[in-house]
Amino acid sequence: MSIQSFVHRFEPAGAPDRPPLLLLHGTGGDETDLMPLGRMLAPGAALLSPRGPVLENGMPRFFRRLAEGVFDEADLRRRAADLAAFVGAARETYGLPAPLAVGFSNGANIAAAMLLLHPEVLAGALLIRAMVPLAEPPAADLAGRPVLILSGSLDPIVPAQNAARLAAQLGAAGAAVTHEVLPAGHGLTQADLARAQAWLAGVQPR
Repeated sequence: MSIQSFVHRFEPAGAPDRPPLLLLHGTGGDETDLMPLGRMLAPGAALLSPRGPVLENGMPRFFRRLAEGVFDEADLRRRAADLAAFVGAARETYGLPAPLAVGFSNGANIAAAMLLLHPEVLAGALLIRAMVPLAEPPAADLAGRPVLILSGSLDPIVPAQNAARLAAQLGAAGAAVTHEVLPAGHGLTQADLARAQAWLAGVQPR
C-alpha cells in the first residue's frame, strides 16, 4: 500500500506538540470536506484527509453498505485494512506519529472498525454519529486510548442503543471512552464543535 492508494490532502503541522488528525468524511464528502473542521478543532495540528474509495450512487464512502444501517462487513474489513495500510504509508512519508481519527457518520464507522481491527494504527478517535461497525467485534487491546463518541438524541439514522453498544465495546477493549448524547440530529452542530474542541485540547500525544 502506497501513499498514492488514496486520493488525499495533507497539511503539515504548525504546532508539532499536537497529535495529527486523520479526517474521515461522511457519505458524499471528499478529502476537502473536513479540513476546515480539523483546523477549527485542533489549530496547528497536521491534517491527513483521504477520500473514501467506494462510490454509492456517485457519492464517496469508505466501505459498502447493503442498506441504510446495514453494512457489508466483508467489504468493511477489507477497506479498514486498506485504510490502516494507507495511514502507515502516510506516517512514513510525512513523518507523523500515530494520528487521532476524527470521523463523521460513515467516516466515524470506519474509524471505529479500525480501532477494533487494527488497534495499533490510531492514537485515539473522535467519533461523530458513529454506529457499531461489526456484529461480532474481535478482541482488541485499546488500553488507555482516548475515544469521544458524540451522538444526537434526535438522530434518525443511529439508534441510541446502538451508539451505547459501541461505547461499551470500545470500553471493554480498554479505551478511555467518553460518550455524550447531544440535542441534535445526524448533522454536525455547534455543540459538537465545542465539545470536541474541549476534549481534543486535553488529549496528550502518545
